Amino acid sequence: MRVVVAEDGVLFRDGLVRLLVEEGHDVVAAVGDGPALTDAIVTHRPDVAVVDVRMPPSRTDEGLRAALAARAQVPGAPVLVLSQYVETAGLDDLLADGAGAIGYLLKDRVAAVGEFLDGLRRVAGGGTVLDPAVIAELLASRRTPPALSAREREVLALMAEGLSNTAIQRRLVLSAGAVEKHIGNIFAKLGLPPDHDQHRRVLAVLAYLNG
Repeated sequence: MRVVVAEDGVLFRDGLVRLLVEEGHDVVAAVGDGPALTDAIVTHRPDVAVVDVRMPPSRTDEGLRAALAARAQVPGAPVLVLSQYVETAGLDDLLADGAGAIGYLLKDRVAAVGEFLDGLRRVAGGGTVLDPAVIAELLASRRTPPALSAREREVLALMAEGLSNTAIQRRLVLSAGAVEKHIGNIFAKLGLPPDHDQHRRVLAVLAYLNG
């Protein structure tokens, strides 16, 4: 894959680049601030961009805002956001267009190389991947829709992580039919019409989190 890396910490950025190159990916740009990130995505149209949340010049949510600016110019540009801590401010804006190709992981996940690379591939493929810690923070700060059962909330949380039906089946030790039934119930309770688009899974997650 062609990858843009945006991280102001030189050591962490170099480590990311080295990891990606060793895995056979082509890092087309490695930048250290928000404006450079937006320019790199617009110029190179990478398969995915790996973006730190806090970057110069503001060192608040500059990376997130730069990613939003880039997606405004390149709709659906795949972005995997990395954060040192759980920071959910601005995440709604990143997910709001419903286009998918979004990931939000804690930097600790990079140490679990397999998980990080799997998330990267899923985001590049148009999926949505949210760190379990980020999901927990979102759920703690939002009203949980009372219509969903405890098991349905578990299934939807795993959907938010970007897991497929088969992966959800393995994680919760359920049959394929049970997982399909739970997902069907989730879509029905959240008022989402039946179809087979990946996009609907993103809509379900947004509807759930927004309560």
